[in-house]
Amino acid sequence: MEEMRSNFIHDIIDEDLKDNPSLKIHTRFPPEPNGYLHIGSAKAIWINAMTAKKYGGLFNLRYDDTNPSKEDTEYVDSIYEDLKWLGCEPSGGIYYGSDYFERCYEFAVELIKAGKAYVCDLSADEMREYRGTLTEPGRESPYRNRSVEENLELFERMKRGEFPDGAKTLRAKIDMASPNINMRDPAIYRIVHTNHHRQGDKWCIYPLYDYAHPIQDALEGITHSLCSIEFENHRPLYEWVIDNLGFENKPKQREFARLNVTHTVMSKRYLRKLVEEGLVDGWDDPRMPTLSGLRRRGYTPSAIFDFVSRAGVAKAYSVVDYELLEHCIREELNETAERRIAVLHPIKVVITNYPEDKVEYFEVANNPQKPECGTRRVPFTREVYIDADDFAEVPPPKFFRMKPGSEVRLMGAYIVKCNEVIKNSEGSLVEIRCTADLETGNGMPTDGRKVKGTIHWLSSSFAKDTTVRLYDFLFDIENTADIPEDKTYDDYLNKASVTEIRGAKIEEALAEAPAGERFQFVRCGYFVKDTKCENVFNRIVGLKDSFPKAQK
Repeated sequence: MEEMRSNFIHDIIDEDLKDNPSLKIHTRFPPEPNGYLHIGSAKAIWINAMTAKKYGGLFNLRYDDTNPSKEDTEYVDSIYEDLKWLGCEPSGGIYYGSDYFERCYEFAVELIKAGKAYVCDLSADEMREYRGTLTEPGRESPYRNRSVEENLELFERMKRGEFPDGAKTLRAKIDMASPNINMRDPAIYRIVHTNHHRQGDKWCIYPLYDYAHPIQDALEGITHSLCSIEFENHRPLYEWVIDNLGFENKPKQREFARLNVTHTVMSKRYLRKLVEEGLVDGWDDPRMPTLSGLRRRGYTPSAIFDFVSRAGVAKAYSVVDYELLEHCIREELNETAERRIAVLHPIKVVITNYPEDKVEYFEVANNPQKPECGTRRVPFTREVYIDADDFAEVPPPKFFRMKPGSEVRLMGAYIVKCNEVIKNSEGSLVEIRCTADLETGNGMPTDGRKVKGTIHWLSSSFAKDTTVRLYDFLFDIENTADIPEDKTYDDYLNKASVTEIRGAKIEEALAEAPAGERFQFVRCGYFVKDTKCENVFNRIVGLKDSFPKAQK
């Protein structure tokens, strides 16, 4: 994988290294295990993992499992599998936020003793009311000036489970008049009587992310906490926690713009809804923006990171065209994918002047881009299949494929002439009858005549049946951030996001291909053997690249 290009984050690190040349760069990726990772997660992984790699440092995976009501071991496992698939196994180790529950509790007690935290009885709605607005300061809680002794006693009782959910919180005592709302005595502990996926029923109070995260970073020796831009306004609280708990290691939080992609929703809550309501075939549905969905669709880690790299590292909001992602995988597969023949909408063609019992083989290149990939032998017989799109009984202008009375080249084999169209009693096409110029083989006519069209084909005796799935965008609105207030994501679900073609024909070798292997189906696009459904091929991307060259 190519080294990450320099960006504003690296400029910050370079300055830090000037001041402290012995600094060992240490980054982390802290996903909440409440869903599967998506293409936006890939940017955070790439920035943190590749930054650590560039500077010869360490990269941690830390599960942010401080919200037990939404977490599941299924998500824990899937996150690690995605990191391994991306080639970003954590060099600094794997950790869990729940590993630090005891330390977070101890630090909270320190804050109470120092008069910097208090137990508050305001409800969530009351806290919002007291919080103030962007233009008006907040009001102090009536419980703000409880004594240290009372706060310690109440916090201990919270820990023992004596109060119901939402009855009390522990709040940092900072500044209710701060222009930054996040600094107006934020809650740092809440009561949640729910079983934890690792801790069981040991705890019924849980630290909030803004409090727990800086503690976890400091304890793990993180030097640079690189996160998305929505945490920028939370940075003063991050630094307040670090400073007021007296950590010698003071990690720096720095923020970058999230990865927003056209026709895509990144909300894990909504993606979970799609899964739970059966609107998609699980988290790994090839239409989903999840990494497992992209993997099943046939995308590669290198193409995904190439896409993220080209999208860039900046702080400004932007939406990246999905076609750039398609361009990245198409560019890769054009070099690496072997060619095979598939006829998606087969029509039988009978070569009337070819012997019924004869089989001959033609050599076809595995990848014209790479002669070193060699060739394979494709069988030819009297009856072959061509694609319905390659025949027109009444052709439009400049139609150079098969049509009555005209010649066309069967790719790598004979030139044939369409002589007769056979239909059934209902007028539907049954077969096409042709004659072959048996002198041509896969060469040119001896009389010098020109044949413009070339179409792909398969022997009907050797072709195998398969199912092919063609995918389109899951949402038919370009920028899902532009959905009107009276609409929801549901209103823009693309009902034609998948087309299933049964009875498509493929080469024999494709039927035996292992799941997950990628091919170019000649003249059809790039496809992958599905990893979940037997004898199914998913289209990764079409052959046509419409992404503007200036942006590639």
